[in-house]
Amino acid sequence: MKQGCRYGTHRVIEPKGTLPQPAYRLDNTMEIFDNEILIDVKTLNIDSASYTQIKKACANDSEKMKAMITSIVTERGKMQNPVTGSGGMLIGMVRAIGTKFPNPNGLKIGDKIATLVSLSLTPLKLSKIINLQPDSDQVDVEAQAILFESGIYAVLPDDIPEKLALAALDVAGAPAQVDRLVHEGDTVCLIGGGGKSGILCCYQAMKNVGPYGQVIVVEYSKENAQRLLNMNLAHHVIVADATNVMDVYDKVKKITGERGCDVTINNVNVPNTEMTSILVTKGQGTIYFFSMATSFTKAALGAEGVGKDINLIVGNGYAKGHAGLTLNILRDSKEIRSLFEKLYI
Repeated sequence: MKQGCRYGTHRVIEPKGTLPQPAYRLDNTMEIFDNEILIDVKTLNIDSASYTQIKKACANDSEKMKAMITSIVTERGKMQNPVTGSGGMLIGMVRAIGTKFPNPNGLKIGDKIATLVSLSLTPLKLSKIINLQPDSDQVDVEAQAILFESGIYAVLPDDIPEKLALAALDVAGAPAQVDRLVHEGDTVCLIGGGGKSGILCCYQAMKNVGPYGQVIVVEYSKENAQRLLNMNLAHHVIVADATNVMDVYDKVKKITGERGCDVTINNVNVPNTEMTSILVTKGQGTIYFFSMATSFTKAALGAEGVGKDINLIVGNGYAKGHAGLTLNILRDSKEIRSLFEKLYI
């Protein structure tokens, strides 16, 4: 087997000298290097910001969406939306393991795994899209993919159905970061709390703030907002458009007063919500931008422009222990598991 770089630079076609994620095009030939594994892919979980953009560009037409996704993978050798720059993740079965692939956990050929690194850096060869529904970001495919030595993955558990595990693991970094950032007694605002990542974050935030804190959710959908209240996943739910900065700011301020929120978690899948997050957060508070629709230029310069000294955290989808924490939410909360089963199975 040919020798590969730990970080997958041997797969970069252009521009040379960069890593697979920022690269424009990857080598997606499926002959593995010595530090790679080959995966027979079953399902792609395209990230929410990317899928929303594709759906909008294709006017909810499933055939046009299939064509766009196929075109992206053909051109780039990976699933990286050229507008959002983001990807998603996948589940599949291990077909081959390189002779020098580090394997402390005893990964075997035939194991079913979920990749915990972005499709935007994963070499992917797409043969066929078997099933695509505009309302679900899970796309069933015939495909193969490569995972580098540095790539992280999770062996799929026996007690949770594959597609349910995929749905949760796709956003595992969000509730894990909430667990790190939110403390007892905090006032927390979740912007975009009604989606997949939002629900998991709400659960973790409610758990962390304890009896003296409060969780405020800003949610666009009335249906999703009511569901959060019914499931006791927030103390306050504001139905509002998060891009309408002053409207949301005024509504949150009625709950928190001038002080604002200790921590704000942004999970929305549309752009232009950066300043909303900044205004509702107290000075020297923290904002975690999990959303891949975030412009970090707008966030950084916007905070400066309104004189807010705030900790701005980039939405790194990886946090140590994130897979286990997120799957345990499905085990601990029958209501969330039941909801996700209805949505994703």
